[in-house]
Amino acid sequence: MAAQDTVAGFVGLGTMGSALSAHLLAAGWRVAGYDIDPARLAAHTGRGGEAAAGPGGAAIGDVVVTSLPTAQALLDVAAGAAGLASAARPGLVVIETSTLPLAVKDQARGALAAGGAVLLDCPLSGTGGQALAKNVVAYLSGPDEAKARALPVLHAMTRAVHDVGGFGNGSAVKFIANLLVAIHNVAAAEALVLAERAGLDLAAVLTAVADGAGSSDMFEVRGPAMAAADYGGPGVTTTVFAKDLEIIAGFAKDTGTPTPLFALASTFYAAALAQGHAGDDTACVHAVLRGLAGG
Repeated sequence: MAAQDTVAGFVGLGTMGSALSAHLLAAGWRVAGYDIDPARLAAHTGRGGEAAAGPGGAAIGDVVVTSLPTAQALLDVAAGAAGLASAARPGLVVIETSTLPLAVKDQARGALAAGGAVLLDCPLSGTGGQALAKNVVAYLSGPDEAKARALPVLHAMTRAVHDVGGFGNGSAVKFIANLLVAIHNVAAAEALVLAERAGLDLAAVLTAVADGAGSSDMFEVRGPAMAAADYGGPGVTTTVFAKDLEIIAGFAKDTGTPTPLFALASTFYAAALAQGHAGDDTACVHAVLRGLAGG
């Protein structure tokens, strides 16, 4: 790989972005990063990255990755002052990895396209802890030529990349994946509350169930936190996931799809927020169910 091919920009250095950009640095990439939080930017330079002066300053090579928490953040990064649109040019590819409404990504795509740049819709499946272990999966969608140029960056940051077709399909697949995450997470919590109430050894339950047909990624990833009633790990906060739940509900409504299990599961995340777990990992739905059981 030529030296220029190992140059990338990264905008958004939060839980996911810091983990992903760290994998790029570890793989020998030169990474110009930007975040509105000076502490996150300092941590990036401490890992060997470079500090970019604004989102547009991250476009030092032909590929920029964005990992952002809200729709407004993406619009600011794409089209705001000193945003990526100010550095847009033919050949620039922006890999948008956030979970956001597709209409917002389309707005950002239009702002970049005016300058000849291409935005790829490429959300990731996995928690912050999984991102640290390079155990996240990318759902890549957009024009083929741009996807081919994005692949070296994605392979350096993720466990696997799935090309799911045209722009927007990545988000659709991520919404479906997160629908299952929402349900499986609540199911894991319910199962472990039942195990506790039955007087079983939770460590033994985790090992035995994980080895059988009843397991799921959520049971294996979040089960230990639930068993320990410790919800502060590097995962996805309830506040962030509540945003995802709202997006999924809108997507289901737009497609005319009934989602009764998802609707029921969503009530437990709303309860977790109401009970003060906004900053906790979504494993905290276990606390909600445990409370219902009198635990």
